[in-house]
Amino acid sequence: MNMVTITSSSETGWRAGWRANDLERLANSGGPSSRQRTSRLFATVLGHDQGTVRCPRVLRVGLDFGKRNPLSVVLELLKQCGFADEREARAAIALPIEACLCRTDLVPQRVPVDTLSPADALYQALILGLSTPWLYDPARPVLWTRASLTRQLELFDGRGFYA
Repeated sequence: MNMVTITSSSETGWRAGWRANDLERLANSGGPSSRQRTSRLFATVLGHDQGTVRCPRVLRVGLDFGKRNPLSVVLELLKQCGFADEREARAAIALPIEACLCRTDLVPQRVPVDTLSPADALYQALILGLSTPWLYDPARPVLWTRASLTRQLELFDGRGFYA
């Protein structure tokens, strides 16, 4: 079996007795900057419904408020649905009970709020208020900000990740 030995750049010059036919090679990788690499990963387990590792998508949310203020629209939705505040709405509306992994929707499909029923729009607003860009957490308080309400998210069930 032939074996190639790579020696570090600290060994300068030719080794004594090195011949062109030898299998040993000297390698000089240069300074620390030349050993850095940048690689982009294009694979994900998110959205896999089958196999050993499963993280199926359970929900896609994203609202289009047009030129209207998202916070004003959501407060209007609360009134239209007969709720005094987000805590009351949260207690009455069936939301996912398990935490979910989130990511920004790669193929955003914002739905205009005016095309949804007030209950459906409020459901999505509650999901967005309980989510960060990385996690939907049903135990956290509902935080409605312009940033949270204008996110477009995909939610994934991460329970099958550590299969």
